[in-house]
Parts: sequence; structure tokens; C-alpha cells
Amino acid sequence: MNTSQSYASDVAFTRSVKAVQARKGSRRAYGRLEERGSWQTRITPDIAGFIAAQTSIFLATASSEGQPYIQHRGGPPGFLRVLDDKTIGFADFAGNRQYITQGNLADNPKAQLFLIDYAHQQRVKIWGEARVVEGDAELIAKLMPEGYKARPEQVILFTVSAWDANCPQHIPRRFEAADVAATLAGRDKRIEVLKAEIRRLQAALAKTDGTVETKDVRQPFPRQWR
Repeated sequence: MNTSQSYASDVAFTRSVKAVQARKGSRRAYGRLEERGSWQTRITPDIAGFIAAQTSIFLATASSEGQPYIQHRGGPPGFLRVLDDKTIGFADFAGNRQYITQGNLADNPKAQLFLIDYAHQQRVKIWGEARVVEGDAELIAKLMPEGYKARPEQVILFTVSAWDANCPQHIPRRFEAADVAATLAGRDKRIEVLKAEIRRLQAALAKTDGTVETKDVRQPFPRQWR
């Protein structure tokens, strides 16, 4: 196994990480994974669809001193936009004005996007570098979700170095409120259709006055049918 060759997964599997993997018995398996192609370095069509569907994401940065920080960002599906196979962008809405992420990126552009789909128990980790773009009205307009009630302050552009879609284990099943509401509305509509059908059948049954006609001889329903 060639330990000197570099792989896309080296963005996360540092020398120290690999040493721990070796000590705990997982390095050989990850080494084979690396030799088969390691992680993707470009956004593929399937992962682009996953990205576009997200309504909630986490953006991780670190200060020049190495202090990590994770910021949540949310919006309607499509607010996180794939601009090309190496670039993701989104309008950064005005918030509490702490600007920790922006300050961190000014000193250290390395960042990570963490995307998780609770309903389908899927998660994707994306490593790369991010930068803040201020004062670009055209870019803001391009990335601002139509009809979304938020004030865009700037844009964050994320350049992808590598990504990995890993194990769904221990991801709890949770569903978007809008999806649950749509499902319940469909159920209620079906119930109303069934109720209407029951009323129609009851009305038709009432017209027979509890009897059926067979060969012109009217016979009462058996008691257990009534």
C-alpha cells in the first residue's frame, strides 16, 4: 500500500488521523478505499440534487488560532445553489450581526459544509474553502430565493475540495413540517372522498327499503346483513 501518495480524503485523514485509524484497526479498510478512488472532488449530478433539496445546513469554520465555530443557515429548498461542479453559493441573510464566520474566513478560508437529510437518513460532508462576497447586487439577486422573506446581506461562495456521503447509522427519522402537512392534507381529502362514497351507498341502500330484488321476488336481507 502506497502511503506517500496523496488522496482527496487527506483533507480529513491527516497523518495523526491515519495513525489513530491504524491503532484502532480501520486504516487498512480506508487505505483500500483510497486506492479505489478516494472521495469525489467535484459535484456530481446526484449530489447536486441532494444539495438543492436542503433547507437547513451547517457551515464550519475556524479562527486563525484554530478555534472551531459552526453556524446554522436555513432557507427554502434551493437556497443552497450549485453554481458549477466546484462551487456552491448562497445568499447570507442578515442575522444577529456577530460575524464570527466572516471574521474566521478573513483569517482562515478553510471550511466545511455539513448537510443532513433526517427524513431519508442521509448525510453529506463537504470540505473546501469559503469566502464572503459583499456589495455584489447581481450575485445576491441570483442567489436570493424568490419570494423568501429575509434580507440578504452578502453572499458566501464555497469552493469544493472533497466530499463524502457516509453511514446513515444513528440518524433519527424526522420530517419537514410542510411535508407532514401535505401528507395529512392528502389523507383528509381521501377520508372526505370515502365519507361521500359511504353516504352515497347509504342513500342507495335506503331506497331499497332493506330489500333486494331477485327474479322479481322481493326478499328481505338476513338480519346479520342489516
